[in-house]
Amino acid sequence: MLSRAGDAIYWMNRYVERAENIARFIQVNLHLSLDQPMQMRSEQWAPLVKVTGDYDRFLERYGEATQESVIDFLTFDREYPNSIISCLDRARENARSVRQIISSEMWQQINTFFLMVSGVHKGIALEVPDDFFARIQMACHTFTGIMSATMSHGEAWHFGRIGAMLERADKTSRILDVKYFILLPQVQDVGTPYDNIQWSALLKSASAFEMYRKKYGRIEPRDVAAFLILDPEFPRSI
Repeated sequence: MLSRAGDAIYWMNRYVERAENIARFIQVNLHLSLDQPMQMRSEQWAPLVKVTGDYDRFLERYGEATQESVIDFLTFDREYPNSIISCLDRARENARSVRQIISSEMWQQINTFFLMVSGVHKGIALEVPDDFFARIQMACHTFTGIMSATMSHGEAWHFGRIGAMLERADKTSRILDVKYFILLPQVQDVGTPYDNIQWSALLKSASAFEMYRKKYGRIEPRDVAAFLILDPEFPRSI
């Protein structure tokens, strides 16, 4: 397989995985903000941008980190290369360049997915964000399932899986880092009910909450870290 084809399939899958992760992070943060004390809700959105490593870029363009500004930046900002719409645009272009290698069903799904997100008015998405970001996640899962079911599991397929898995490991490490160093910077907050809520939210950000509870039961920071970093059976562990 030509190196440029392998590169395109690698990045196609990595961008789709990135879009799914961002959508899940936003949806979990929306739910978490409902459990926040009112005075702390305004502080809940900055860490979401810090996960991306592009917080300085966000501040230059938007200033204050509010729910609306963070969702706009991470979802609809075409000038930001890691926004959901930018990721899908790049995934689609990579898919277009290897249409002779991928299945027609994969191309149809990625194309439909991009048009779905690009055709949504920003105001409508902000009115019903939970439904909107759930649809994005489902479209990503659908693409992954279609790829597994319709593409030969040869060299090209493995390039795609490498891209998705590296992106997944990167995001899992980032959310652990943000939780440990940013969300609860004061020692006296460790072990409080609010701390436990945040560890639960972290697990949900990695689609790991139910599988963690099945294995460990109680939320313990050490067990959460072990599960997300070392567990050989959980598909999103590092």
